[in-house]
Amino acid sequence: MTFVRFQSPTRNERGTFTGVFGLVNGLARAGHLTVEQESFRRANNDWYDANFINPAHSDPSVYDIAVNPGASAWFKATARIFIERVDGYLAILEAHALSCETVRSADPGPIIYEDEFQVVALPRHELCL
Repeated sequence: MTFVRFQSPTRNERGTFTGVFGLVNGLARAGHLTVEQESFRRANNDWYDANFINPAHSDPSVYDIAVNPGASAWFKATARIFIERVDGYLAILEAHALSCETVRSADPGPIIYEDEFQVVALPRHELCL
């Protein structure tokens, strides 16, 4: 199985790579989106909320920094309906000259959560701490 993640190519202040949704939501919080971009973001965030499982709703500790430092979500490559919608988020980032890379891996790290469409994994470097 292959996994796909869309993320910043540089680490954030916590030392992790912010995902595509976090990057776009950050632009929104800072008031940098156009009306059209905000409309897209809101509609698609709502669609994901209605159709995609939030791992933290199943297990609140999954993204707890003290429990699972560096945990990140990866789409299963078979989750095409969810992956295809990322293109609009990538277009927003491109319009704001923010880089976002697509990372593919057969082994994203130790899996701490899994459902039909995604996994949440710890990065390999966290195991060495």
